[in-house]
Amino acid sequence: MVADPSPSSISPIFIVGLEGKVALITGGSSGIGESTARLFSKHGAKVVIADIQDELGHSVCKELNPQSTSFVHCDVTKEIDVENAVNHDVSKFGKLDIMYNNAGIVGVAKPNILDNTKAEFEQVASVNLVGAFLGTKHAARVMIPAKKGSIINTASVCSTIGGVASHGYTSSKHGVVGLMRNTAVELGQFGIRVNCVSPYLIATPLAKDFFKLDDDGVYRVYSNLKGEVLKPEDIAEAALYLGSDESKYVSGHNIVIDGGFTIVNLGFCMFTRS
Repeated sequence: MVADPSPSSISPIFIVGLEGKVALITGGSSGIGESTARLFSKHGAKVVIADIQDELGHSVCKELNPQSTSFVHCDVTKEIDVENAVNHDVSKFGKLDIMYNNAGIVGVAKPNILDNTKAEFEQVASVNLVGAFLGTKHAARVMIPAKKGSIINTASVCSTIGGVASHGYTSSKHGVVGLMRNTAVELGQFGIRVNCVSPYLIATPLAKDFFKLDDDGVYRVYSNLKGEVLKPEDIAEAALYLGSDESKYVSGHNIVIDGGFTIVNLGFCMFTRS
């Protein structure tokens, strides 16, 4: 006899939620950060957007619930700004559950290292790596007493391979993963999880300009997984998982979202059709 599929016999469908949680997102005025701010807010979190794009950030906050979102100007290369952003978060909402170190830049497209200047290299490393370090440091400052928290960093497929982007960008993203692993070990004793999300190329204006490609060209030339297009919302979904209690035992991981890009070499692949 087949059991009656009554409501009492059907397993409930779980919906990831962030009710009661407070998140701080750097680079939250646009791109992946904006998508994450919107998704976190949709799932019940109170959100602080920290960015240097003040007008865009305030605009996003106005579109979301003004009672549960806030904007603070923050240049992640300046420790005082990052410290103030965390203090603003705690002052506004009383705590910090999720720190998303998302702010980043690509840098100048100069594949020849002889053409790269020290200043250009340091600028990218300062935003991408030092920014993540400062965000992690000041998040830990308030999370350690609370004995819990989730710290998320945006890395990149360039955190696992070379030859795709500038020397500064690739080096900084490798560094972000190293920072994540070290801090996951240190902060785990306080109940704090640290992870990375590493996106494949997303057709943002910045990326299209860097690679000199249109929307379609980005995926036609480089993508391994055909029929799907990676969007900022997809990375936001991964951040949602890492920020929620569903990932309560996930720490020290670099979640690569690339459709298999980093495991293949299409120039030397027996499965590639001519």
